[in-house]
Amino acid sequence: MEEELDEGRFSSKALEDFRLIDMAVGGDDKAYAKLLQRYKRPVYHVILKMVRNVDDAEDLMMESFSKAFRSLHKFKKDFTFSTWLFRIATNNTIDFIRKKKINTLSIENTYTDDDGASVSIDIEDKGNLDPQEEAIRSQKEEIMQVFVNMLPPKYQKLVRLRYFHELSYEEIAAELDAPLGTVKAQLHRARELMYDLVKNKKEHI
Repeated sequence: MEEELDEGRFSSKALEDFRLIDMAVGGDDKAYAKLLQRYKRPVYHVILKMVRNVDDAEDLMMESFSKAFRSLHKFKKDFTFSTWLFRIATNNTIDFIRKKKINTLSIENTYTDDDGASVSIDIEDKGNLDPQEEAIRSQKEEIMQVFVNMLPPKYQKLVRLRYFHELSYEEIAAELDAPLGTVKAQLHRARELMYDLVKNKKEHI
């Protein structure tokens, strides 16, 4: 198998991503954190343009990184990490839109990656989940569990209901007998704390 990279094909940022991926696959949590910090904002904005809802965009961003990190060992260095990540994020968002039957004005089917290349987004009609996607979904809590366990207890249950049990905000509010606004605010805070844990690798009490 060809392992050498044609470095002339890639930008310095793309090459640094490759190094971070190698470190992450090797077990370096800080490398995961650096990849998250590099692409958290652009992935969020791409998703937000599709769903036009801040809460949904934040949730979908978290899901997208979970899927990407779970499959990072399968990443092939024949294109940039950003291309691969944005494809995961957009396809995941398309699945969400179909599931929720959200009517959006338009979904652009191309975007430009870090190297200025136009990349098309594959919009496929999926009647059933691909076995690989099913495995990713069923095992995604492995990625987040370590960080969830560091959250204050009041946030842990919210995060598990939202991401592991995939309940809607309304269902969580009913389950906890709490106001919808409180549920949304506390989930937003829980996400901020998780990002902080990933970025700084420190425990919150």
